[in-house]
Amino acid sequence: MSMPIAAAVSTNLYTPLDAKTEARAIQRSDMGIIEERIDDKNVAWRRITEEADRDEVYQHNLTLWQSLKTHRAAVLWSVCASFCIIMEAYDTLLLGSLFALPAFKQHFGTYGGAKAGWQIPASWQAGMGQAANVGSIIGVILGAFLVDRWGYKRSVVGMLVLICPLIALVTFAPNKGALLAGELLCGIPWGVFSTLAEAYASEVCPLTLRAYLTTSVNLCWVIGHLIGAGILKKAQLMTGIWSFRMPFAVQWAWPVPLIVAFSLAPESPWWLVRKGHVDKAERSIRRLAPAAERDTAHDTVSAMIRTNELEKDVSSGTSFLDCFRGADLRRTEISVISWTCQIMCGLQFANYSTYFFEQAGLATSNAFTMTIVLYACAFVGTVLSWFLLTYVGRRKVFVVGLACLSVGQFLIGALSVVADHGHNGARWGQAALMVIWLFVYDMTVGPTAYVIVGETSSTRLRNKTVGLSRLSYNCFSICFGVMSPYMLNPTEWGWKGKIGFFWGPICFLCFIWAFFRLPEMKGRSYYELDIMFDRKIPARKFATYVVERNTDEQSRQVVDVETSEFEK
Repeated sequence: MSMPIAAAVSTNLYTPLDAKTEARAIQRSDMGIIEERIDDKNVAWRRITEEADRDEVYQHNLTLWQSLKTHRAAVLWSVCASFCIIMEAYDTLLLGSLFALPAFKQHFGTYGGAKAGWQIPASWQAGMGQAANVGSIIGVILGAFLVDRWGYKRSVVGMLVLICPLIALVTFAPNKGALLAGELLCGIPWGVFSTLAEAYASEVCPLTLRAYLTTSVNLCWVIGHLIGAGILKKAQLMTGIWSFRMPFAVQWAWPVPLIVAFSLAPESPWWLVRKGHVDKAERSIRRLAPAAERDTAHDTVSAMIRTNELEKDVSSGTSFLDCFRGADLRRTEISVISWTCQIMCGLQFANYSTYFFEQAGLATSNAFTMTIVLYACAFVGTVLSWFLLTYVGRRKVFVVGLACLSVGQFLIGALSVVADHGHNGARWGQAALMVIWLFVYDMTVGPTAYVIVGETSSTRLRNKTVGLSRLSYNCFSICFGVMSPYMLNPTEWGWKGKIGFFWGPICFLCFIWAFFRLPEMKGRSYYELDIMFDRKIPARKFATYVVERNTDEQSRQVVDVETSEFEK
C-alpha cells in the first residue's frame, strides 16, 4: 500500500477519497500479479508448443520400419487389447454356424418334414443370434463410463474376470431360453471390449502405425471367425450334446491369459493427460518406447497437452451430448456411418456363411469346409489392406471397396436365380463369389472402418464417439440379424442367394455417402485433424490442405481467459 492509505488504515479514518485511492492501488497490485501470471503461463505454453512441434516433426518423419523397431512395446500392448475381440468374433460365427450342425438342430429345434429336416424356428434363430448384440449395446454404453472413471486397463481386466462365469451359462444351457439369456449376458463384456480395444489401440501407437494397429481389430475378428470355423469343422464329425457344447467351452481359453497380460499393460497416456496426471502419462510413454527413444517422451506429452487444450477450447464438454455439438457433430457423423457401413454393405449374411452355403445346396461337410476357406481368404485380405492403407489412403480404399461390394451382391443374387433353374455349377459359383466378396470386404471396408473411427474422433470424446459408432453398428446388426434367418430359412422366406438383391442397393447408398462426405485422414496427427475439422475443411480438400506448424490459438486463449477473470 501507499503511505497515505497505510496512515488512513492505522487511524481508522476512511474518507471517500482514501477509499478510491486504496481501490486503485489494490487494482494496480492485482493487475501486476495477473500480468505476471499471464507472462509465466505464456512462457510455459510457448515451451509446450515448441516441444509439441518437435514431436509433430518426429512423428511425421518416422518410417514404418523405424516405428516397428522403436515402438515394439506399443505394438505388443495394442495387439493384446485387440485380442479381446477374438472372443466376440468367435461367438458371432459360432451360433450362425451351429444352426447348420445336425446335433444342435436336433437338441434345440423341431422336425420340419422330410424336405426341411430338423430346423430351429427362425424366430429363435433371430433371438439367439442377436441376444449378444443386445447385450453389447449395454456394454458399449457401460464401457464409456467405465473408461471415464477407471481408465482402459482396469475396465478391460474387470470385464475379462466377469466373462469367465458367463461362458458357463452358454456352455451348459439346457434349452433355447437359457442359451438366449447366456448370450445376452456375454454380450455386455463383449460390448465393452468392442469399443475399448479400438480406442486403446489408437491412443498408444505412433502416427505411422495407427492404421496397422487399428486394423488389427479387424484381423482379430477374422482370426476369431477362422478359429471358430476350424473348431466347427471338427465338431460336425462329433455326435451328442458335446458336439455343440465343446465349441462354447473353447471360449475359456482366452480370458485367463489376457487377464494376466493386460494387468501388466501401461495405461493410455492420452487418458492420463485428460485426467491431469501428466507425470504418469510421461511414465506410460516411456514404457511404450525403447530406452534409446525415451528422451522424446516429454515432447510427446507436450503434444498431447496441446491437442487436449485445443479440443477444450473447441468443446469444453465430454458427454455423449457433446458429440453432436459444433465440429464434433461432423466427426460423429463420419465415425458412426463408416462403422455402420460394415453392416449395411451386407456383412450380416456372412455371419451365417455355413448356413448360407448349406441352403445354397452344398452338403453339410462342404459347407463347413467352404467357411474355413472363406475366413482364410478374409485373413489374407486384411493383411493386404495394410499396404493399401499405407500407399493409397483411407478414402479411396473405402469408396472403391463399397462400389465393388455392391456389384458383388447383385452378382450373388443373379447366380441364385440361375441355380433355381437347376444349374448345379451356379451353386458353387455363389459360394465362390461369397468368398471373393468377403476377401474384398476384409481388404477394404472392414479394416478401413476401424481406422476411420480411430482417427476421426477427437481425443477428449473418443470413448463416447467410438461408443456411439459401435452402438449404431449393433442396432443395425440386430435389425438385419433378425431378418437374416427369415431370408435364408427354407421354412420362411427362403430367399437363399437372392438376398444379394436386398443388400446391393443398400451398399450402393453407402457408396454415395462415402463419395461425398468421407475425408482423407492419412498421415494426419490428431492436432492437425482438430484444426481441420474446426475450420470446416471440405472432405475433398483434406488430402491437400496444409496446416501451418505455428498454428496455435492457445497463447491468446490464456491471456483472454485470465483477463476476463480479472475484469469480472
